[in-house]
Amino acid sequence: MRIEYDREADALYIHLRQVPVDDNIDIEEGVTVDLDAEKHIVGIEILDASTRLSTEELSRISLENLIPTPAAPAA
Repeated sequence: MRIEYDREADALYIHLRQVPVDDNIDIEEGVTVDLDAEKHIVGIEILDASTRLSTEELSRISLENLIPTPAAPAA
C-alpha cells in the first residue's frame, strides 16, 4: 500500500493494490474509488485534498494492527 500526495494537483491517492484499474466509482464530488476487473478496490483518489484534510491530517499517518490474524475455526 502507498499513499501519495500531488501538491500541484492537490490530490491524495491511496494505492491499495498494484493492479490495473478497470473502472471507477464517484463516491462524492472529488472522491473516486478505482476498481479492478473483478470490482475489487484498487485505490482511492481525493481531489482538493488540502481543503478536505488539514495540513496536520495530511502529515499524520497512523499504522495500526497491520498483521492480520487468522480467523478462528468454525465450531
